[in-house]
Amino acid sequence: MILAQLRRRRGRALALVAGILVAATSFSLLTAAVTTSRAETVGTVNANARSAYDLLVRPAGTRTALEQRRGLVEADFLSGIFGGITLAQYHRIAGLAGVDTAAPVANLGYLMINSELRLDVTGLLAPGVRNQLLRVRPALAAGPNRFTLADQYVYVTRDPIVSVDARPRGGFEPSVQVQQTAAGGRPVCWYYDEDSSGAASKGPFGPWDPAAQEGISGSPFTMPARTMMSCYSVGGHVYADLPVAFPVMLSAIDPAAEARLVGLGRAVTSGRMLRATDRPTNATNGPETLAQVPVLLSDNPQSAGTVSATVQRLDAGDPATLPDRLSTSGARAYVNGLGGATAGTLHADLGTAFRTLGAYSSYSSGTYWTAGPVTYRATGSGLEAVPQAAQPLGTWRGGAEQGWIRDVPEENTGTQFRTVTARAEVGCEGIEGTCTDITAAPTPVLDFVGRYDSSKLDRFSSLSGVPLDTYQSPAVTGADAASRAALGGRALLPDRNIGGFLSQPPTLLTTLDSMDVFFASRLVPTPQAAAPISAVRIRVAGVTGVDPTSRARVNAVAAAIRAAYPHLVVDVTAGSSPAPQTIALPGGLRVSEGWTEKGVALRIMSAVDAKSAVLFVLVLVVCALFLGQAALASVRARRTEIGTLRCVGWSAGEVFRLILGELLLIGTVAGAAGALLAYLLAVGFGLHASAAKAALVLPTAVLLALAAGLPPAWRATRLGPLDAVHPPVVAARRARPVRSVRGLALRNLIRVPGRSLLGASGLALGVAAFTVLLGVTLAFRGEVAGSLLGDAVVAQARGVDYASVALSLLLGAAGAVDVLVLSQRERAADLAVLRACGWSGRELSRLALLEGLWLALFGGLLGAGAGLGTLALLGRGLLDGGRAADLAAAGLLAATAGVVLVCTALAVPARALGRLAPARLLATDG
Repeated sequence: MILAQLRRRRGRALALVAGILVAATSFSLLTAAVTTSRAETVGTVNANARSAYDLLVRPAGTRTALEQRRGLVEADFLSGIFGGITLAQYHRIAGLAGVDTAAPVANLGYLMINSELRLDVTGLLAPGVRNQLLRVRPALAAGPNRFTLADQYVYVTRDPIVSVDARPRGGFEPSVQVQQTAAGGRPVCWYYDEDSSGAASKGPFGPWDPAAQEGISGSPFTMPARTMMSCYSVGGHVYADLPVAFPVMLSAIDPAAEARLVGLGRAVTSGRMLRATDRPTNATNGPETLAQVPVLLSDNPQSAGTVSATVQRLDAGDPATLPDRLSTSGARAYVNGLGGATAGTLHADLGTAFRTLGAYSSYSSGTYWTAGPVTYRATGSGLEAVPQAAQPLGTWRGGAEQGWIRDVPEENTGTQFRTVTARAEVGCEGIEGTCTDITAAPTPVLDFVGRYDSSKLDRFSSLSGVPLDTYQSPAVTGADAASRAALGGRALLPDRNIGGFLSQPPTLLTTLDSMDVFFASRLVPTPQAAAPISAVRIRVAGVTGVDPTSRARVNAVAAAIRAAYPHLVVDVTAGSSPAPQTIALPGGLRVSEGWTEKGVALRIMSAVDAKSAVLFVLVLVVCALFLGQAALASVRARRTEIGTLRCVGWSAGEVFRLILGELLLIGTVAGAAGALLAYLLAVGFGLHASAAKAALVLPTAVLLALAAGLPPAWRATRLGPLDAVHPPVVAARRARPVRSVRGLALRNLIRVPGRSLLGASGLALGVAAFTVLLGVTLAFRGEVAGSLLGDAVVAQARGVDYASVALSLLLGAAGAVDVLVLSQRERAADLAVLRACGWSGRELSRLALLEGLWLALFGGLLGAGAGLGTLALLGRGLLDGGRAADLAAAGLLAATAGVVLVCTALAVPARALGRLAPARLLATDG
């Protein structure tokens, strides 16, 4: 009987086979795609979740309000932390079970490293002139800012210049440059450089006369000592030496731990790596005791700038008289007052002066400075960096017996964002005649044991970088076209402004054993001496990603640290990712800075699990209800047949088994074909394909057919014998005239509410699924996007999302079209009457299309509303963050797409309907 029924209605049977085949195959493919997408997402997260360290321990009070609220950490924020963790706490943390490497960082402060930027002026000399003067007027470009640097002078003579000892007893000026003229020796540079007052002086060979030394008067940025003269004898290249100073962050580290954490030992380019046994050694310089501190200096400056220098040839009159004019007390005033003509312009990278520093030179540490954090204010478009007042001039004074610090970088006159604190030393740097306290602690002197290249440190994924993952300067780019133009299309890098917006990462490294000599030599004791460690970075043993086992190991170590020191800030940095933030700076500049967002990987894993589950359930529901709709429509088309069977004695159970048996047989055939098709398609689309997974299409198709057939089979048992002669329409309670085809189409839908609701529900389901899927997708992206790792995962997930949306809409539209076509079959007699009464084929086609339009509009709007309501019930912030309007627009778009799909699909049967004669229409009835 079942086979006979299927052969008799093979068109309907084939349609159901095709429906089950499409639904089961699509469900299997989409679930495979979701599984593949999840596997790729998990793989991406695991491959990029591991950075240099898994835990970060900081002092109490270092977690900002912004970090607490949004989990955002400022780029290189560790550079603003100076102590807070004791050595005893560090050693106990390092000894905890599960700790593989504990690498401490003790930021001491910014030291000023002095150097010279050499500009070759040989080609700008006046040819054939015996004695001549050049004035060099340099300017510095640092990011969008411009600074005027102090003028420098170059004296060039064809006579020989020799160095003569000035004061054999020693000091910082052991020799004087003397030009050998026919009239005798002339100290041509000494009076300009050393006798800035212009008063009568005892000269370069007499006792040191502090009354004549006014080079440190004025302010640290205007004092005469910033302008100096260089003297050359023609015979080679002539250079203008621009004095420059680089503030570099000095940090104490554990060399062995740093080598394990970031491979610092492999990055050394000259000299040697710091050793755990390195510690200060004492030496003497006259009456002073010096502590030579071993340090490792970066090859590259962590600050940027370009110098442009205009070179003038000065009009000094008779060249023969020039040596005498320079060898008197009025030399400075005379030279500064000379006019001149521009000879040319030279350009140089400020970093050249840093890279040419001698690897084994010694420098007195002198004063060093600490800088606080930047204050941020949240705005509607991001963050705003709050500027501060200019630093007090006293910030740039030396110790108790010293004046202004010479060569403080001009950038420190720019906008300030941080509070800068000077840590002056007790000593006086050995300046002759000023040292009155020789019983103080030894003065630290830097002993460069080697240099390293920060670009050769171990690199980790750019998607999971965390602060201090490398020793690189934070790169900041323009956030809009105007800002990018102001930056010249380049990244904004830190400059030499200690209180500036961008701070430098550690550039000068020493050992933990060297810290005490810096603390002991300060004029005012620093509280950092008691708790010198700024942070401890921890790599946990056995961690491979963000899998449950790795997370448990990280959490266990974090819990142990919190239990031992509840006041310390312990953050799990595993799974963090850079999250660029837009920051507004003064002057209308808007920049994008790579901050770090904590816990990104864990949120991605949670979100992708929730998204996969929702996609799985929605695709299953769409497929099952599509089949149920088709089966229910098939039962409605067979009302007369089922009623006849009941008239000849068939029981309700026999009718139930007949309908369900037909569907199970159709499901089996469709499943067998779908298994082969699913395997071939999975291979073609590059999904995880296997014969075992493809074979699951068969039981899936049978279960779908069974689930879809139960409601219509049960409905068939409710039909009685008299249903064979009752029309499947509801009689109108009161006749109303219909004056248009549009009105008749609407009235036809109202006459059969069950059938109309069945057709609309299919499309409503597709539109609702589209809206819910879009909401879940947007929520997933909103949950994980904004960080580099999250953005990478979002880019992977789109194909599956769009395929799910397309399937839900297509199945919903197909169900609506199926019901409408069956409706035309049920109403064949009505349509024949209309055709016999004079309706044209075009009018019948229009009637069918208008019924589809009304049905699609109702179903589309119903689905959009149902989808938004479902999202509201699901919660989880799906309608937050301005998504409600977007989702409402998306729902309307889906409704419109559904209307277009239904009308397009109905075009062919509607046109065919208009061509049928009344006799043919009556033949289709029953």
